[in-house]
Amino acid sequence: MTNSVKVSSLTPAAQLGSPMLCLYGQGVARGYAIGRVVVLGATALEVSHYRISTAQIPSEKNRLTSALNTTQQEMNDMAENLPDDAPRELAALLSVHSMLLSDPLLADQALALIQDKHYNAEWALTTQGQILGEQFAAIEDEYLRERGSDVRQVIERVLQVLSGSKQVLELNHDIDVEDQLIVVAHDISPADMIRLRGARFAGFATDLGGATSHTAIVARSLGVPAVVALGHIRALVSDGDWVVVDGANGAVLVNPSRQALDQYRRLQQLYLDERAELSLLKDVAAETLDGIQISLEANIELPDEAELALANGASGIGLFRTEFLFMGRNDLPTEEEQYQAYLNVVTTMQHRPVTIRTLDIGADKTLDGEATVATNPALGLRAIRYCLAHPQLFATQLRAILRASAHGTVRILIPMVAHMHEVLATKAAIASAKRELDTRGQAYDDKILVGAMVEVPATAIAIEPFAEALDFLSIGTNDLIQYTLAIDRADNEVAALYDPLHPAVLRLIANTINAGERVGKPVAVCGEMAGDFHLTRLLLGLGLTHFSMQAQQLLDVKREIRRAHSNALRLKVANSLNRAIEIDPATLYH
Repeated sequence: MTNSVKVSSLTPAAQLGSPMLCLYGQGVARGYAIGRVVVLGATALEVSHYRISTAQIPSEKNRLTSALNTTQQEMNDMAENLPDDAPRELAALLSVHSMLLSDPLLADQALALIQDKHYNAEWALTTQGQILGEQFAAIEDEYLRERGSDVRQVIERVLQVLSGSKQVLELNHDIDVEDQLIVVAHDISPADMIRLRGARFAGFATDLGGATSHTAIVARSLGVPAVVALGHIRALVSDGDWVVVDGANGAVLVNPSRQALDQYRRLQQLYLDERAELSLLKDVAAETLDGIQISLEANIELPDEAELALANGASGIGLFRTEFLFMGRNDLPTEEEQYQAYLNVVTTMQHRPVTIRTLDIGADKTLDGEATVATNPALGLRAIRYCLAHPQLFATQLRAILRASAHGTVRILIPMVAHMHEVLATKAAIASAKRELDTRGQAYDDKILVGAMVEVPATAIAIEPFAEALDFLSIGTNDLIQYTLAIDRADNEVAALYDPLHPAVLRLIANTINAGERVGKPVAVCGEMAGDFHLTRLLLGLGLTHFSMQAQQLLDVKREIRRAHSNALRLKVANSLNRAIEIDPATLYH
C-alpha cells in the first residue's frame, strides 16, 4: 500500500499552504515528530544472476550454507546481548529471523536451486525469497501477511554476508548534535533497530510496512511517531533535511515552511499535554456518565506485550494471537513450549482474564513444511477449519492452553466459526484434551470459558444458536467488514470502499450484541473499530460493553467512555438503524 491514505481537508497538513513536499502513507504510531533526516542505507542489494558449472556446485552450496550460518549466529548474538533499554519486542523479532534462516522452505529450497538449476548462491536465494514472498502476500490475516517482510529482511542480510558488505549508519556531520533525528528507510529490520539504539531518533518514516510491521510494533512500544507505506520517501530525502512526521494523519512533510513548523510544534505540545492528562486515567474506572461499567482489554501478538497492556490500564487480554509460535520454523511448537508462552502472559496479568485465540492460519501455507496455494486463501481451509482438519496439532494447543488455565483466568477463543458443527467439534476436542490431562494428573480449569469470533457474516446473521451454545462472543470487525462488503482493504484498487460505517456492517454488529444480551452472554469487539476512539460512542450506542484493542489505544477510548451517556446513545443509534439512516459518528457528540 503506497501513498494510499487519504487525509481529510481539515487535517493540519492540508492547512499549511504548500510545503515543499507532503507525502501520505499509513500512520502506525500516533504523535508528531520534528527533526532532521538520517537516511538508513539501502538494504536491497543488486545481485548477479549467472549459472555455475557442475564442478562448482559443491563450493557454491557451501558458500550459501556458510552465509546462512554466519547470519544466524549474528542474530543469536544480537538476541543474547540485547541491552536492558532495548524494546522488549526486539528479542522475539530477532528470534523469528533466526528461525527463518534454518527453515527448509528457504535454505533447502535455495540449495536445491543451486543443485538442480545451477544458479549461483545469490540468484538461488533471491529466487526462493520471491516465491515465499508471494505466498505470504496471499495470506488474508494482516499480521501473518506482514511477516513476508521478515523473509525479505533475512535474505538481504544473508546477501550482505555473501557480498562481504556491512551496513553502516552514518550521521551527517552537518546535523547539529541537539537536533532530533527522523530515521528514513526503505524498511527497518530488527537488526536495524539494534544499530539505531544509541541515536536520538524521534520518529520513523519508511517506504514499506503496515500496522503490524516491525517498525510499527517497535515504534508503538517506544511511543515514537511513525508513518509507513510512503512508497519512495527514501529516494526523495537527503541527510539533514527537515521533516515533520504526523503519525496521527499518516503525513510526512519534507522541508516544511516556517508556518508549518510553528503549527506542528504547537500540535506536538498539545499532544504531549494530552498524553500526560490521559495517563491520569490509567487506574480510573471505565464507566459512562450514566454508570455503565465498560470492560477495556488489550490485544497482543507476543507475550511481552502483556506488560504494555498493564501499563495502559488494561483489565485483561481480550485477544492473544498465538500464530507467532508457529511461524518462521520448520517444525511445530511442542506442548511445553506453548504452555510456557501462555503461562508467561497469564502470570503477568495477575489473575486478570486472558483470552487465547487458537491458531488462525491455513489455506495458503501449511505448518508441516509444505507450501500450498489455495484458490482463495480467505475462503479456504483456515482458522478453526484448519485446526479441526489437523486434530493432533489442535489437541496439542488445547492441552497447553488448559494447563495455563490452572494458573489464572483463561478463556479459549475460536476463530472463523461459521457452522454449529464446528462449535460442537471444538467442544469435543476440548473435552478430549481434558481427559488426556486427567490421565496425566495435570491441573486445569474445568470451567474454562469457550467463545467464538464473529467474523463471518453468516454467523452474525444466524447468531442465536451460537450465542446460546458458547460462553461469550468476540466480533472481529476487520474480517467481518471485508467479508460483508467483498472488499480487501489491502488492495489499493478497492481500499477506499472499506467502510466500517456501512449500514449492513452496523446491523450485523448490533444483531450480535443484542443476541448476547438476550441470553446473558458477553459480546466484545476486538477488531480495529474497538480501538478507534472516534467510533467509541457509536459502539456504546450499539450496546457494546466489552472492548479489546491495542494497548496504546486504551486510554483514548477510556476518555471517550467517561464523557458519554450510554443509554442516550443507545436511543439515538437504535433510532437511526431502525430508520435505515446512515450514522455519522460526529453527530453522537451533540
